[in-house]
Amino acid sequence: MSSIFGKLNTILNPKKEKVEKKGNGLILFKNVKDAISAERILKDYSVKVVAPPQEIREGCDLAVEYDLVEEMGIKRELENNNLEAVKFISLDDTSMEPLSLVKVKKIDGFTLVRSGNMKITIDKVGNIVNISGGGCPDVPYLNLKLKGKNILDVAEEDSPKHLGYTLCAYTLNKAFEKAKTIALEGIK
Repeated sequence: MSSIFGKLNTILNPKKEKVEKKGNGLILFKNVKDAISAERILKDYSVKVVAPPQEIREGCDLAVEYDLVEEMGIKRELENNNLEAVKFISLDDTSMEPLSLVKVKKIDGFTLVRSGNMKITIDKVGNIVNISGGGCPDVPYLNLKLKGKNILDVAEEDSPKHLGYTLCAYTLNKAFEKAKTIALEGIK
């Protein structure tokens, strides 16, 4: 009789397999230059640059999101490259989600891709029709160099990350990369 109840209990209350929770963390830096350098240094890790939640920002509007499993290697890599982080923060608390830097909006046959305060707009075939936002000194130059070109024809050395030198150029490059991906998908 007890074996029937045991089987019934097993059927009704199956054991939940332990699933190792994969957590993420944020690395905060003093300035934008350090955050951008960290992304480059940590290219072999699972990292991405994000906007940290407002309540934990310390000195910089960018942070690096990373997989907690890789934390020791990341700390070692930053130390080996003389790059000092302000703080490492675990994101186990779901109320502290980092903000995605890149947003996409389609309007009347145009695609507007926004990253931070920078925006790039392309038409259906990938022509860059507008670049705006930011307020950094290199934005007019970036607009002059890129507007009117097809995003698929822009060489790597002419991308915003190579032409500019400010946070605006960095965030525009994020939008540029996403817009280029969208344009490539559109021609398939």
